[in-house]
Amino acid sequence: MTKLEQLAALGQSIWLDFIHRSLITSGELQSLVEQGLRGMTSNPTIFEKAIAGSDDYDEQIRLVAPRTHTVEELYEALALEDIRAAADRLRPVYERTNGVDGYVSLEVDPKLAYDTQGTIAEARRLFAAVGRPNAMIKVPATPAGIPAIRALISEGLNINVTLIFSVRQYRAVVDAYMDGLESRAAAGGDLSHVASVASFFVSRIDTAVDRILDSKVESNPGLSLLKGKTAIACAKMAYALFGEMVSGDRWQRLAAQGARVQRPLWASTSTKNPAYPDTLYVDHLIGPHTVNTVPPETLAAFLDHGVVARTVDTGLEEARAHLDRLAQAGIDLEAVTQKLQEDGVAAFAASFHSLLASLQQKSARLANAG
Repeated sequence: MTKLEQLAALGQSIWLDFIHRSLITSGELQSLVEQGLRGMTSNPTIFEKAIAGSDDYDEQIRLVAPRTHTVEELYEALALEDIRAAADRLRPVYERTNGVDGYVSLEVDPKLAYDTQGTIAEARRLFAAVGRPNAMIKVPATPAGIPAIRALISEGLNINVTLIFSVRQYRAVVDAYMDGLESRAAAGGDLSHVASVASFFVSRIDTAVDRILDSKVESNPGLSLLKGKTAIACAKMAYALFGEMVSGDRWQRLAAQGARVQRPLWASTSTKNPAYPDTLYVDHLIGPHTVNTVPPETLAAFLDHGVVARTVDTGLEEARAHLDRLAQAGIDLEAVTQKLQEDGVAAFAASFHSLLASLQQKSARLANAG
């Protein structure tokens, strides 16, 4: 049994936070699926590195660019081919797990993060354009994204809610998911084929909080002991809330109608600080009904020396105590996580803009060379 299969036995699915044309065409994705990989996620930054940073897409760019009117259309043609191909490779996982896993995620335009109606329309269009039942559309958990999530779930779309950084944000996402399911049920819709994950971003929390702790440590050296622990503490609190929500009467009524749980998904799980173990955000967040989406380097590290053990619901009192100590030190974690969400939206928007600019330049260069 591979490590990925051992994790699956504990209830955790590993998805790959990466997509690239060569990954799919070389057979590498198929090999990972055979080892137990259960899904994939993408975002504008990942596509920027894939398309702008390689020549794998050049032939398609030469063929498609003359038939498109905007660089956005050209990008979408490239991205959709990758998403569809990856979804087809993962379709057996989707069938074997009865729709629990086997998903590939595609993000709505980050510029729509604060536009509810624009997000709804874009998500509908992308889901239809992919044309695969195992596609998930990524929608950010911004104030404008929450009502979009509610509406899209009510319509039966599979939604990956992204850019969650706090328990407060996570609670709003879970409520939106259940609101959407309740609306769908009231309209006579089928709940059993609606899938969703709630992507809680992890490592960026430690990066932000550690920076604040460093600024305070000269006057209070003991604060250095708090570094590198906040992200996992926050994730464990979110998982505890997940347990409360799915054991409540409201969820039980939905489950009785065939609804699937919205699994917590641990995102941003590569270790940013080289002083911390490279499998930190995998080893400590393993448990039932969870997904961990990892970049290739983190996946390789975990396969090499990661530890398979149920950990996500251990040490809850220590996690609470840690968060209390942060508050006592004057760190407003709610303000930190809100800023992280805003920065995350801005970063994805910047990557999307950079991707389009690079694609415009590459398209022109290939046309002139052709």
